[in-house]
Amino acid sequence: MTFPAPLTGVVPPVCTPLTPEREVDLRSLLRLVDHLVEAGVHGLFLLGSTSEAAFLTDRQRTQVVAAVTAHVAGQLPVLAGAIDMTTPRVLDHVSAVTAAGAQAVVVTAPFYARTHRAEIVHHYRRIAAVSPIPVIAYDIPVAVHTKLPADLVLGLAGDGVLTGIKDSSGDLAAFRELVTGARGHAGFSVLTGSELIADSALALGADGAVPGLANVDPHGYVRLYRQCRAGDWEGARTEQERLCALFAVTAVGDPARMGGSSAALGAFKAALHLRGIIDCPVTAEPQVPLSGEEVERIGKHLAAAGLL
Repeated sequence: MTFPAPLTGVVPPVCTPLTPEREVDLRSLLRLVDHLVEAGVHGLFLLGSTSEAAFLTDRQRTQVVAAVTAHVAGQLPVLAGAIDMTTPRVLDHVSAVTAAGAQAVVVTAPFYARTHRAEIVHHYRRIAAVSPIPVIAYDIPVAVHTKLPADLVLGLAGDGVLTGIKDSSGDLAAFRELVTGARGHAGFSVLTGSELIADSALALGADGAVPGLANVDPHGYVRLYRQCRAGDWEGARTEQERLCALFAVTAVGDPARMGGSSAALGAFKAALHLRGIIDCPVTAEPQVPLSGEEVERIGKHLAAAGLL
């Protein structure tokens, strides 16, 4: 299929189910994809933060993209992260995910070294000059320690370098600036990465949402998106509040013994396992597993949300 411009709707960042030996569990991955497609999502984002891309080997990354693109067979667009520290490494990933069938590539600013604005601009220009598929920026300062300024992103959009942005910065004022500026760039997508303010972002004019919690409850986010598009803001507020309550699963993990990534990604996978969608809830090393008591609490949240 032709990649839509702009990309709109609910585009879940797909979890990567693993076996107990921490290989990619392809059967569970494709069941998860079917679960998302059946719910009516509008695209799939592979190899992002929720996919544990930073923890996967290059072989596993390619395996995920190839399996999913073959399985969906053009039913909906598939985006793939090309997330790495430097431009040459990102270019290698762009080549790999393109060969595996991805229809757009999602790229953060460079990281590890402190990065100047001019270097970020060069990074995106270099990638877009080589990539045969559209390039979408990924603004996630918590991971790469750089906030993408709205004027930088919109300038690159105006030059045809970027075809969209996934904004996971949590900065709603900057997000408003992006949405307002994007009105002058036909075909440029502004997507929120927030689970908790998707209704607010859509009310501001966002094109769609990329919420990790949509793995667990894709029907809820598709409902929310449709309500917003129909102008049913009261219905959308009610649905968003239900999803906010469900997002409490990410806080179940004990911060005294695990990081936020272990808690959040472990919660999504535990929820998917409890719902019978994936076979094993294990996360990639060195993330810490949830305890039995913590998984029980996740089950109670799912039941309260009407998902068990």
